Amino acid sequence: MELQEFKTKVLPAKQKLYRLALFLLHDKEEAEDMLQDVFLKLWTQKDKLHAYNSIEAFAMSITKNLCLDKLKSRKRKQMVDVADMDIRSGDATPYQHSELADSMSKVNMLLAALPEQQKLVLHLRDVEGYSFEEIEQITNLTVNNLRVILSRARKSVRDGYLKLENYEVG
Repeated sequence: MELQEFKTKVLPAKQKLYRLALFLLHDKEEAEDMLQDVFLKLWTQKDKLHAYNSIEAFAMSITKNLCLDKLKSRKRKQMVDVADMDIRSGDATPYQHSELADSMSKVNMLLAALPEQQKLVLHLRDVEGYSFEEIEQITNLTVNNLRVILSRARKSVRDGYLKLENYEVG
């Protein structure tokens, strides 16, 4: 694989790779550094990339593994960061904006309480929009396992949110 082909096949996934690294590491500088490491690793394996059905899924897998290795080395607890998501709406009143911010805070807290595997699968499927087959390649879990994990994660967040809302109202 030559440089131009590498640029057209690998670089389009840059933003997704960065978001995954940022999601896992919670640090913009570390995520950027990780992205450089991923591209370096992909470039060193450029002659083998043709063997993969999805270079993007392979790159996501490398990103996930390198980030998890980094996290294990510093033994830091993960938290999902949805604080950077844009919750503004042009039509929202200040009250609606406050309510939405409060809801996002509750969801953030519930996501942080999920087991790591559930957080990762939920992020890959619902935030990044990957298919189950792509997530299967990234995580090395079967599609059936992924569906169960995703269902449990969604149910946990939904039930926790409803419990928080009912508690505050009642």
